[in-house]
Amino acid sequence: MRIQLSDHFTYRRLLRFVVSPILMMVCTSFYSIVDGFFVSNYVGKTPFAALNLVFPVCMAFGTVGIMIGTGGSAVVSKTLGEGKREQANQYFSMLVYFSVGLSLALTVAGLVFARPISIALGASGELLEYSVLYSRLLMAALTPFVLQNVFQSLFVTAEKPGLSLKMSIAAGLTNIFLDYLFIAVFRWGLAGAAIATGIGQAVGGIVPLFYFARENDSLLRLTKAKLEKQVILKTFGNGSSEMVTNLSASIINILYNFQLMKLAGENGIAAYGIIMYVNFAFMAIYLGYAIGSSPVVGYHYGAGNHKELKNLLKKSIVLMGGAGLLLTVLAELLTVPLVAIFANYDAELFDMTCHGFRLYALAFAVMGINVFGSAFFTALGNGLISATISFLRTLLFQIAMVMLLPLVLGIDGIWLAIGAAELLALAVTMTFLLKNRGRYHYG
Repeated sequence: MRIQLSDHFTYRRLLRFVVSPILMMVCTSFYSIVDGFFVSNYVGKTPFAALNLVFPVCMAFGTVGIMIGTGGSAVVSKTLGEGKREQANQYFSMLVYFSVGLSLALTVAGLVFARPISIALGASGELLEYSVLYSRLLMAALTPFVLQNVFQSLFVTAEKPGLSLKMSIAAGLTNIFLDYLFIAVFRWGLAGAAIATGIGQAVGGIVPLFYFARENDSLLRLTKAKLEKQVILKTFGNGSSEMVTNLSASIINILYNFQLMKLAGENGIAAYGIIMYVNFAFMAIYLGYAIGSSPVVGYHYGAGNHKELKNLLKKSIVLMGGAGLLLTVLAELLTVPLVAIFANYDAELFDMTCHGFRLYALAFAVMGINVFGSAFFTALGNGLISATISFLRTLLFQIAMVMLLPLVLGIDGIWLAIGAAELLALAVTMTFLLKNRGRYHYG
């Protein structure tokens, strides 16, 4: 039975509705994970370090798609909730066309500045050449990557989370197969990893264009549209928090690499890269839930259904809190087999990564509530609060912790920085939720 945005959501119905975007985000996280696995095991430590060094920068360019997708989802779902379907389609179409133009401009910038950026990150010699090669190949595929990020949110708004999941699975399987073919069989090295990722992203970003361009049974379809600056600004405002979250993650990764280079050298960077691969998969669960639940929140907010808003908030807090505890326990129990996937060939790297991951994993306990809290305010159209939560959580608090804790705890301070930052962010998130109960009538 098809679940509609206008439905009343029980725990079972809510989980059924968000399972597709959760699995979709997990599949998306496999891009970097699969690249890392094949490069680490088949190419070598220096190319592996290069991948980890420049990957955050490439992802930073792609965050505009997350901003437009999440911010646009709030605008489009609210418009649908108001009963203005034709206008919602015009907004949807305009945002897709705008995404293409913006991503093409960013591609040019990324190709031109690939080498200066790699040098600024500290790369030199062989590491520099590998970094430039990988980043330029990924930047060439930026447009489909941005579109994939846009459609991940808007597929859910169109009441087609299942189709979005199928697209993500197809893209992920394409990437996995081509990584094996290009790296393990053809021996194309780091270039093979980048090309495989780019082709996989094309499956997830270009194929949906054909679906929405023709008649379909979803709520949305591509139509003629004109540029509407106010809608763009509203979209940017609503989605800025999600962009801040992902952009900050890239900045933080760079900062972590600088600190680890001083304290542990190349092994430290490799260890952090491995921890990030596992983090991508776990974080994907929280992000997938946020993407899946946001259009529901936006719809009922637009429809003025305050009782359902309260219901969605209560159930989401319970689900995210429970998921956080479960994932933390799983991370602690599965540390050795997870790390062994990437670092079984180097005993020193393996031991360092296992120790670091056990400390880092403590952050999973509260991370989900913070991610949902930011997405909740995005869906309510309050980009300022959402951006504030994201900025403090993913940038300011983490920068402070990763700079201060190592002074006291050494390298352990780096692994614990994320947990300390998440605890501070939880206090901020709960404060905003409590103070805005009357304003949005979910209390």
